[in-house]
Amino acid sequence: MDTIGIVDVHEHHIPEILLAPEVNLLQLFQQSYAGWTQARPYALPSERRESDPMLEKAATTTWEKLAPFLEKSGSNSFVRNLVRAVTELHGEGEETITRENWERLDASVRRQHQRAEWRHEVLRRAGIERLITDPYTDPLLDAQSTLGENYHSVMRINCFACGWHPESQDHNGNNAQTLLRRLGLAPSTFEEYLAALEKLMDGMAQRHQVALKNALAYDRDVAFDEPDEKRARRAWGQAAPTPSERKAFSDLVVDRLCRLAGERDLPIQMHLGTAIIRGSHPLKAAGLIERHPRTRFLLMHLAYPWSRDLLGMAFVYRNIWLDLTWSWLLSPSHFKLALHEAIEMLPDESRMMIGGDNWHVEETYGTMRLARQWIGDVLEEKVARGYFGVKDAQRLARKILRENAIAFFNLPG
Repeated sequence: MDTIGIVDVHEHHIPEILLAPEVNLLQLFQQSYAGWTQARPYALPSERRESDPMLEKAATTTWEKLAPFLEKSGSNSFVRNLVRAVTELHGEGEETITRENWERLDASVRRQHQRAEWRHEVLRRAGIERLITDPYTDPLLDAQSTLGENYHSVMRINCFACGWHPESQDHNGNNAQTLLRRLGLAPSTFEEYLAALEKLMDGMAQRHQVALKNALAYDRDVAFDEPDEKRARRAWGQAAPTPSERKAFSDLVVDRLCRLAGERDLPIQMHLGTAIIRGSHPLKAAGLIERHPRTRFLLMHLAYPWSRDLLGMAFVYRNIWLDLTWSWLLSPSHFKLALHEAIEMLPDESRMMIGGDNWHVEETYGTMRLARQWIGDVLEEKVARGYFGVKDAQRLARKILRENAIAFFNLPG
């Protein structure tokens, strides 16, 4: 497991965060999944929030500010993962963060993040060869020119599905018209807007973008119905269209983008599970997947907590692949059971790949260390029980960590 280079299919490496030289230990916790233990970074439909707590300006690190993570939420898997990564990368042999060592660890974090080489060193230590990032603060980012030659990116489509009005935004604050103007496009009619979406996709290769990303589970439910063009048109140009008109508009845009992706052999990553949880069950997306058999869907996070339903869908619909990202970080125990079942029932060995889903390289490092550990444990158990042999396990490990992603995203080998 440790000798296989990883092709990481899902990160949130964003230039203004990844390249920032002023990072401290407290910020690593706030801008990680450990931060979710203290404040969920996205609002539910019943909530109003002025800002994302993960993007708040980091304060000076103190023990009093670290203690809630370590003493109140210290058994949480997100916290355990980050603690292990920080102590391995910045520590001197200790296994946890304490009142006695936090200042030294904080000083190391601040010192290392001043060095431009730090992130490259950490990614090499993690054994990561290539990365695909979702820079959701800028869906048009050319990550290769900004972050390095081993990067590709995906284009998040949320704001385009919410683009019925010049001022409408998605949950990240992105505006479709603003992004389209950057490409020299200024659609003033519904027809021109749909045509602009096609031009938007045709420019993806120039920006080293290898897939679309549908994270609309954070904006609405994932039941994308068959397009109702008449109702979708009624949303166009309206500052406050009705809920049914907004849904029809985004249904139509998503359906259109899925069709275009199938025609261009571009895959689509799709967030499932958690998010706005009452609307993110994977079976809600079955109609969309069924309508577009030529489009390859990479469904994410094992759709926790509905992993068995997702596996059932992946057995029935042969245009589904699974991104295991985040699931082992959330619950290693659940992940092991789900991976055992996925190995047994998926139609072929090409269907699984992994990513880190993190902002900072310390968490990416820890997440990939954990992935190697738990995937290796499952494969060892399969060999020990006689399910298959060592060579079968080695072949499957190479596919999950590296080879499937290269083939799926048409990346350089």
